[in-house]
Amino acid sequence: MATDPGADGSVVVSTIDGVASVTLAAGPTAFSVMPEVGLVGASLTHKGREYVNFHGGPDAARNGHTTGVPLLAPWANRLASESYRIGSKSVDLSDLSLHRDENGLPIHGLFVGRSGWELVSVKAQASSAAMVATFDASADEAVMAAFPFPHELSVGFTVSPGRLMVSTTVTATGRRAVPISFGWHPYFQLPDVERDRIRLGMPSRTRLVLDDRGLPTGEEHAEPASIVKLAGTSYDNAYRLGADRQLLLASGRRRLTVVFDRKYPYAQVYSPMGADFIALEPMTAATNALCQGTTPMVAPGERFTARFVLSLT
Repeated sequence: MATDPGADGSVVVSTIDGVASVTLAAGPTAFSVMPEVGLVGASLTHKGREYVNFHGGPDAARNGHTTGVPLLAPWANRLASESYRIGSKSVDLSDLSLHRDENGLPIHGLFVGRSGWELVSVKAQASSAAMVATFDASADEAVMAAFPFPHELSVGFTVSPGRLMVSTTVTATGRRAVPISFGWHPYFQLPDVERDRIRLGMPSRTRLVLDDRGLPTGEEHAEPASIVKLAGTSYDNAYRLGADRQLLLASGRRRLTVVFDRKYPYAQVYSPMGADFIALEPMTAATNALCQGTTPMVAPGERFTARFVLSLT
């Protein structure tokens, strides 16, 4: 499928590593998505330069490993236990096949690499290209076993010159309210720039102290807005954000800015020492909120939408 080549916006369907890929392009900016592999974002280029680190490729995503730009749903990050309770509904995860971290904790939900997404809208206009994909969670037995709250997921990607917007909507389709704890885990890089030459900009925020399993302890520290060099540092930090929700990666003329809307009040910043990526992760709830019962809730028939926007130079 391709649009009029004379238009600024275009949509092209091709294959990357043997997997079907939809590429949305507008002017110098292009974003590629693999609907069959969890709707993972596989590439984001601007002026021919790559800003997404898709380490391991589609095989990594199929095997439940985060890479590229993956959706983490119905929970982002890790859970503290093998069970949780929402209202009168108790859920036991112990006998389910889930992706788990090195401590055996369920991590990053159920959708990394999962097939079943339906492409419902793809269009190109004079200065943008967009697509919408949906997933009916109530029709997937494996999803309902771990998260028995009927809902539909809808994800929209819109590309315009120098910009990508990602919109995620959960619609409660059953008789139960749906807890909201999803997020995204985009692995960024600045093209042709080593990690140690990158500066990380963050707004004023509250750091949530984590224990040795990566779970919040309840201790918190206020931190002022800052721009710091990544050289000699390692990040796997959780934050609660204030009104300013803009994060920045910069080096020389290269800049990547991500802005979370008010429905993403939390962020995880992940970049281990020596890594060639920096993950700036929007989250609708804090780590382990599903087990603590502190997530936002969507009433039956209602919907919840959160957006984040990337800007590139």
